[in-house]
Amino acid sequence: MKIETETRDDHQVAVNVELENTLMESARRRAAHKIAQRMKIPGFRPGKAPYEVVLRNAGEHAITEEAVELLVDEIYPKILDETGIKAAAPGSLEEVTSVDPPKFKFLIPLSPSVDLGDYRSIRLDYDWKPPTEDKVDEAIEELRRMYSTTETVVRAVEIGDFVMTDVIGVNTKSNESDVPVIEKLGNPVFIRPEEKSDEWPFSGFSKKLIGMKTDEIRTFTHKYPKKLADEQLSGNSIKFEVKVKTIRGMILPELNDDFAKKVGNFDSLSLLRETIQSNLTNQSIAEYEDEYFEKLIEIIKKQATIKYPPQVLAHESEHVVDDLKRRLAEQNMELDVYLKMRELDHEKFTEEEVTPVAIRRLERSLILDQLGIDEKIEVSEEKLNSSFQQTWFEIQRDEQFQKLTKKNKPSQKLIESVAMESASRAMIHQTLDRLKLIATGEAPEVIAPVKTEAAPSSKAKAKRKPKKTQSAAMDDVIESEQKPD
Repeated sequence: MKIETETRDDHQVAVNVELENTLMESARRRAAHKIAQRMKIPGFRPGKAPYEVVLRNAGEHAITEEAVELLVDEIYPKILDETGIKAAAPGSLEEVTSVDPPKFKFLIPLSPSVDLGDYRSIRLDYDWKPPTEDKVDEAIEELRRMYSTTETVVRAVEIGDFVMTDVIGVNTKSNESDVPVIEKLGNPVFIRPEEKSDEWPFSGFSKKLIGMKTDEIRTFTHKYPKKLADEQLSGNSIKFEVKVKTIRGMILPELNDDFAKKVGNFDSLSLLRETIQSNLTNQSIAEYEDEYFEKLIEIIKKQATIKYPPQVLAHESEHVVDDLKRRLAEQNMELDVYLKMRELDHEKFTEEEVTPVAIRRLERSLILDQLGIDEKIEVSEEKLNSSFQQTWFEIQRDEQFQKLTKKNKPSQKLIESVAMESASRAMIHQTLDRLKLIATGEAPEVIAPVKTEAAPSSKAKAKRKPKKTQSAAMDDVIESEQKPD
């Protein structure tokens, strides 16, 4: 077997293979036997017809096709062994240039490779600051509003009031400017201290009502941005006429130990404050570290050399789309409807939104994987157990999981999937911890880091058509339970 290889710019290897004629002839004989086993040939039992009879009935082309399939399955593992190619996914048979002698051309995607460069010289101060007491006070005030009561008041609208309104909006540039494009009678409005992006009919609407009194009418104009799903509003200036019908002021509960007991299992107001402070601190750390590690990884990526074939990116893109479909399903919406609302076709959506996200996610994952290898990071049994318990606790709260396990105990397959996900999480957390130590100059020295491939090789098998990259990572522990073994 003669093998010639050529590494392409897209991190794939083109492999040209020439075989001996005897191998093709032997493969034809075996192919004819297989065809005879599934083909009805008059006068012969399945698999018993001579080669010449099968040739007359099936045709030379069918036998050659079957023979090629047999040869590919046999020689592909040998190609990987002899060349030392570490494949990221099953290779594909691109063409058969000759059958006498047999000449095949394969295209094999290489496992991703990552060279992080001098990542240990990177420095970025970790400057997280804990939430102030003002933030705790704001959270407590929000709780007071949640447990408040209201009463009708005779005064101007203030922040914190509930206001019943009639809202009418007309297009100032329409020929039918007297026909409302927005009309909602009896529209309740809460005057929030902060603005919300999803406020109806536009962000900041409630603040327009401050200072108004009952039965007062106020007019104002708002211009909507372009590319909204509602064509009547998209890019148009809408003149609003708003009438205040009733104003209900908020009566806040007294801030004492009884309030703390009413809110939750807190014996005192001070314990409630401590709990809120702890929650705000954890949330603040998580938000700060998301941004901190994003900056660090971007710095590393600029000096790193990252290579991967298109099949790996395509696989990650599928995950991005699947994640979006799940989120849309929670809102009872399908992807096609979502794209139609945004006036996007699948090709444009993939090019402009899916692919950039997939690249960012894939390269971040590859960097962290290689960092774990270079830093020789190992996760302790204690941390693995802790991560498993946390992951298991999270999925137990999922409604779909509860339905699946209501009558039957969790299967071994599900438990193994959770264990894999837990190990992955624990490894990522420990790698990020080490990355922070590196960036702050506190990391221990690592002796002779060994460069290895960032992804395992695929099964030694080639197909006539390219296939998706196979991944051992658990995409969704709940979905895995629904799939048959």
